[in-house]
Amino acid sequence: MPLLSRRAVAAASALALAVGLAGCATASGPGSAPASPSDDPTATTQLHAAWLDDGRAVGIVTQGSSTCVPMADEPMYADGVVTVELTDPEGQACTKDLVPRASVVTLPAGVDPADGLSIVVTGTYAGEADLQGDSALTGVPGDPTEYLPSAGWFDTGAFLILTWGSSTCLPVAESVTATGPSDVTAVFATPPADQVCTADIAPRVLVTAVDGLDEQSGAHLTMKGDKFDGVRIPIAG
Repeated sequence: MPLLSRRAVAAASALALAVGLAGCATASGPGSAPASPSDDPTATTQLHAAWLDDGRAVGIVTQGSSTCVPMADEPMYADGVVTVELTDPEGQACTKDLVPRASVVTLPAGVDPADGLSIVVTGTYAGEADLQGDSALTGVPGDPTEYLPSAGWFDTGAFLILTWGSSTCLPVAESVTATGPSDVTAVFATPPADQVCTADIAPRVLVTAVDGLDEQSGAHLTMKGDKFDGVRIPIAG
């Protein structure tokens, strides 16, 4: 798949873009515009995807407003293909920036991450994406999540980080750097002491990128700061 603009990925990383399964986003102030689908119903979208949650989910990356992340409908699976509809939040005021953002799709029973997966997206962001199989993924699609951090490559040098927690208190990555031939370290900011968070537990996805790795295959991510100090996870894909 073609490489996304590294500047766009870096911008998304700086924004610490995070979303829930419901596609939650915060309404923006002046200078925003309502989300609206493409005027061309036959247009297709360049899509990227990554394995997440140990193979129980995927993140689908689209380009658009950082505050209006597309919402995923219930996916369907047949013959190695997952079909899911992505639509913009209705009535949502959106910033006019253009960045990569990720929608989390929980995979239905029957998907085997080791076999690879074709993804067909309908709705506002119609398009297709393919994921290679990863035998290291041991999660079973259709089973409940374990609410653990995970990460997955969606392009050369670009990957997603999935964490779980309050949908209103999003982790902010201060830096993402290569610290070895196949090792990446993400340092997260310390939350303000007076930060007030909702009590929900939602998936939050950070779109980010790294330079300087010798090899993406078998790479690992070490998470430091916030509540992730010392967490080390594989980057799937």
